[in-house]
Amino acid sequence: MLGILLNDKECRELDYVLRKELDEMLLDLNDSRLDRDIKQSITKRYKIIFRMYARFASPKELSRYALSNKTYR
Repeated sequence: MLGILLNDKECRELDYVLRKELDEMLLDLNDSRLDRDIKQSITKRYKIIFRMYARFASPKELSRYALSNKTYR
């Protein structure tokens, strides 16, 4: 396990970057042009980024990014 110290401004920036990445992956998961294998890879990465975001976000914000099985079908 690694640790990192961030000041308030860096923490807000990381929060922003993670949210934007989650938004982009959600768009990709809803793209009907992508095949199942690609969506599975995106979903695996999404779960990792989501766990990172969960360390910064409030439960209300987290619920916005919670995946459902219907998201990428």
